[in-house]
Amino acid sequence: MKLWDKGYDTDRFTEEFTIGKDKELDVMLAKADVLGNMAHLKMLHKIGLMDETDLRKLEQALREIYADVEKGNFKIEDGIEDVHSQIEYLLTEKCGEAGKKIHTGRSRNDQVLTDIKLFTRAEMLKVLDYTGTLFRVLLKKAEENKAVLLPGYTHLQIAMPSSFGLWFSAYAESLADDLLMLKAAYDMVNTNPLGSGAGYGSSVALDRQMTTDLLGFDDLAYNSVYAQMQRGKMEKNVLFALAAIATTLGKMAADVCLFSCGNFGFIKLPDQYTTGSSIMPHKKNPDIFELVRAKCNRLQTLPGQMAMLCANLTSGYFRDMQLTKEIFFPAFKELTDCLLISTAVLQEMELNTGVLKDERYKYLFTVEDVNDLVTAGVPFREAYREIGMKVQKGAYAADTQRTLNHTHEGSIGNLCLDRIEVKFKRHTWNYTKVLDAEKALMD
Repeated sequence: MKLWDKGYDTDRFTEEFTIGKDKELDVMLAKADVLGNMAHLKMLHKIGLMDETDLRKLEQALREIYADVEKGNFKIEDGIEDVHSQIEYLLTEKCGEAGKKIHTGRSRNDQVLTDIKLFTRAEMLKVLDYTGTLFRVLLKKAEENKAVLLPGYTHLQIAMPSSFGLWFSAYAESLADDLLMLKAAYDMVNTNPLGSGAGYGSSVALDRQMTTDLLGFDDLAYNSVYAQMQRGKMEKNVLFALAAIATTLGKMAADVCLFSCGNFGFIKLPDQYTTGSSIMPHKKNPDIFELVRAKCNRLQTLPGQMAMLCANLTSGYFRDMQLTKEIFFPAFKELTDCLLISTAVLQEMELNTGVLKDERYKYLFTVEDVNDLVTAGVPFREAYREIGMKVQKGAYAADTQRTLNHTHEGSIGNLCLDRIEVKFKRHTWNYTKVLDAEKALMD
């Protein structure tokens, strides 16, 4: 069954080539398609194109399909082109002629885009929640370990004293800033394209504000041409936001791989989160974080892939857009999996609280010694040269037991964890309106 069927057959290879992975990926849109159908149905009834009897029959049928989706029982049957065709087929099978009316005033273009937006909105809220969970773990670890010193590095050379508190909270604040991009992309997603048709509206007197409210969208995508122009643009912007979080997560994973290496030994990963070697009995490999690093690197390539897929397309729909799903849909699970596993391991990994006892880290304190001289009245350049010459001649002796006096905002002595938490909360958003709208729609 094809929504565009006009009584002739398509070459089999042509059909397989044009459908591609759509059936496999479209199952992920089933819940969104039911929600969009329910809102569209209620709107058609309000404007007089669906009578009360048909409304009730179709509402019940959509609830039944929704329940099957929630249970994982929904599938696209052989011979049916996509999720939209499958649901319309089920509605016609359950409700007879009434099922054939539900596509009134709608194109598959605005139906697909509405589904993708609803799917994306739900997935972005998962990303927000999982990012929040990781953020809270990082902040808690920072507070617990703010006094545990750690070597800081520049150019992978020993630099200045750091701390586990400073390290954990650096990634917490990075996630807080990443939410700025996530929220901007979410705001673009959360606008309603339903009613834009194939890009040129409809002569049916649709009530687009009604479907906007029913689906919990914040606003309309008003211009019908532009609504369709959001295909590709929306996905690219969302992928940029996911890539921002992936950048933070990938860098943290690289740190963990380095810190757990025997030559550093700053942390010890829990045994259950490591793998072994087939030949070396002592090995405990940080495979999880190596894969997090690799997956996050791959996620960072996706905005570029989306941009190239949509480059040089004029306004109006093109079948090129079908391939956006293959790039876009899997990205959410890849990122949320990385967030979940990173959170689990970070909560349980052990920290080496005596790292700085190692003689190799004595030069961490040269800047502290320079600053002591400056505080005593020696000009900075003279103080720098004095300590530098001691290092050069091998005459430098560090006081590794000294008290560090770092007091400015964001230093190891003043992590400003409460302010980082405020920043995170400021960059997040409340989405109860969305959840309430979807629940009310299906009640």
